[in-house]
Order: sequence, then structure tokens, then C-alpha cells
Amino acid sequence: MVQTKEIKATYSVGGNEITLTPTTVATYLTRGNGKVTEQDVMLFISLCKFNKLNPFLNEAYLVKYGTQPAQMITSKEAYFKRAEENANFKGIRSGIIIGRQGQKDQPWQVLEVEGCFQAPGDVLLGGWAEVYRSDRDYPVVAKVNLNEYDKQQSVWNEKKSTMIAKIAKVQALREAFPTQLGAMYTAEEVAEYSEVEATQVDATSQTQATSAMEKAKQAMAKSVAEKAESVEEIPQEATATAEPEAVKVESKDGNKMKAN
Repeated sequence: MVQTKEIKATYSVGGNEITLTPTTVATYLTRGNGKVTEQDVMLFISLCKFNKLNPFLNEAYLVKYGTQPAQMITSKEAYFKRAEENANFKGIRSGIIIGRQGQKDQPWQVLEVEGCFQAPGDVLLGGWAEVYRSDRDYPVVAKVNLNEYDKQQSVWNEKKSTMIAKIAKVQALREAFPTQLGAMYTAEEVAEYSEVEATQVDATSQTQATSAMEKAKQAMAKSVAEKAESVEEIPQEATATAEPEAVKVESKDGNKMKAN
């Protein structure tokens, strides 16, 4: 049986050489209870290479649940890294949109507050962000509605302000830098995203990421070694077959000797 060579993609990110194969992606870089297809894996590899993402540092990973389409998730940190690599990036401002009852006869107010702090009585309505570029006269502005993204999960119930502000940030960054960030979405923006996966990703440290990379390297090295061993076994078997059996001969003094 002829063994075909596994397809792989090799590229450089931050001075580190990244090698991705379908086996590595399916084994180490996919989350969820669904089975990814070959098309899902190849698309993920292509997007990682094109966008210069390092999935071993959780900058990107695949999520697949049941029969739902696979989703490529990108981390918020990857967004900021690519924005900072652009010479025109001048910074970002962000916060939350709240509703606040005015004092006495003052009407209900809708305010854009910088940061994620809410005073008692404030009603969270959404998030906002402004991205500044040196080559544009006006900032890129994103405003998002809480009702469109609140998944009523524990992460959102505990950190609504932080989560909605994060979505506003990544949307503003994507609009400001479409070449670097186009077709990339964070976990908070994907409807099928599971909060269990969010906890796992946030808890993954640099050491765990390095461990995943080492496991991938070991798996590839093992595969190469097995192929090399299978090739070496052929002449050994042939030699064993051709080896003559021991022959007994009788010496002049009547003692039996064994000759090879």
C-alpha cells in the first residue's frame, strides 16, 4: 500500500516557525464535541497562514459542535497584536453605553461611559469603541447592542460590561484594519460559542500552549520514525529468510560439531 505524504503548511510568526498539518489541527487545535471535516481543517490552516496566526498560543482555534458548521475563533489579543503592527495605529478608546435616570425633573439619559464601571441604578445597554489611525481624519466608531450578544450564560451574567465592551473593541479594530483582521471573529461574536470553551481558553497558560506544540512535534517525529522503521524492516526480513540452517557434522574423533 502506497502511503501518501500528509499535507502541511509552514510559515513564520514573530520569528517562530509554525507548521500545521490536518492531524495536528484535528488533534490539538479543535474544541467541541463535533467532528471536523477535511474541508474545515484545510480552511483553518489556510486562514492561519494567510493571517499569520499562531494557534499554539491560542491566537486561533477551531470550534465544532454536533452537526453545526465549524467556526474559526480568533483571540482578542491577536487583534491588538496586528493593530499594533500597523504603523498607522494611534490607539483605541472604549466603554459601555448605559441608561441613567436623571435627578428630580431631569429626563432619562443615555450615556457613553469610558471603561466598564456602572454606578448603582445604571442600566447596561451596549458597548462602544473608537479606533484612531494617523492616516484618517476621523476615528472608526463601533457601537453594539447588548441584546444582540448577551447569551444569558454565567460568563455574561457575571461580566456583561466587560464582554460587551470587548465586542465593541474587536468590531472597531476589524473595521479600522480590514486587510489584517478581515474574516476573523472572536468567541464572543459567535452564537454557537460555549462558555465552557471560553473558560478553557482563558485558563490556558503559555506553558500549556508550549506543551501542545511539543506534543504536536512529538507526534510528527513518531510518524516519521515509524515510516523509517517500516522501510528498514524489509532487508532484515530478507536476510533472515536467506540465512542457512545449522548443519551437524561429525569430526574424526566421533564428536559432533555444529556448523553454521
